This record gives sequence, structure tokens and C-alpha cells, in this order.
Amino acid sequence: QVQLVEVGGGLVQPGGSLRLSCAASGSIVSVRAMRWYRQAPGEERELVAAITSGGSANYADSVKGRFTISRDNTENTVYLQMNSLKPEDTAVYYCNADVQSDPLSYYKLRNYWGQGTQVTVSS
Repeated sequence: QVQLVEVGGGLVQPGGSLRLSCAASGSIVSVRAMRWYRQAPGEERELVAAITSGGSANYADSVKGRFTISRDNTENTVYLQMNSLKPEDTAVYYCNADVQSDPLSYYKLRNYWGQGTQVTVSS
């Protein structure tokens, strides 16, 4: 089994910054793509940013230029640096990852979710 644990949420004023981190632990051979999603009240969960194991990243249009996703493969950890935060960024942020746990099968992956961390942008 694999666990994803997010930390770093909180309350911040508009224009401020927060950094989220998510560490994967457990039965891990390798962690492939890692992602951050968010879900605001009454809204569907949406993809915010994703990063491959090689470091290629992509972003939702709404966060381009403000958010940066990065990872530390030695620690199986993904980060989300959020700058110039806006009230509409308020949501629960979830970490998501594709994990190989079977050392005999490179292509056998399972998808895992973290428990979520609340980000509130308000004055």
C-alpha cells in the first residue's frame, strides 16, 4: 500500500504565497506522474498541475505563470509553489500519483490520492 500525505495549506491574503508538499511512502518501486488537483465547494475536482518523472510539467490555464510544480525523486515528493494567490484559488488541494509497486512489472501502476489540504485565500 502507498500513502500520499500533503502539508502546507492554510489561510493567506490575496497576492500572497503558499507552498504545498506531498510525500509518497509505502510499497514503492517508482513514482511516475504526480499531480495536484483542487476542488472548491460546489465545484468539480480540477487538475491544477502535473509533472512527469522526468520533470516535464503542465498547468491549467488559470494558474499558468503563478504556480510552479516541482518534485524530488529521491524523496518521492512533489511540491506546488503558489504565488499571487487569488480568492478563486480557494479550494481543497489534493495530491495524486501513479505508482509502481511491483518490481517485476514496469507498466503495472496504481493511482493514489492524498487526503487533501485546505487553501483559503481571503483578506
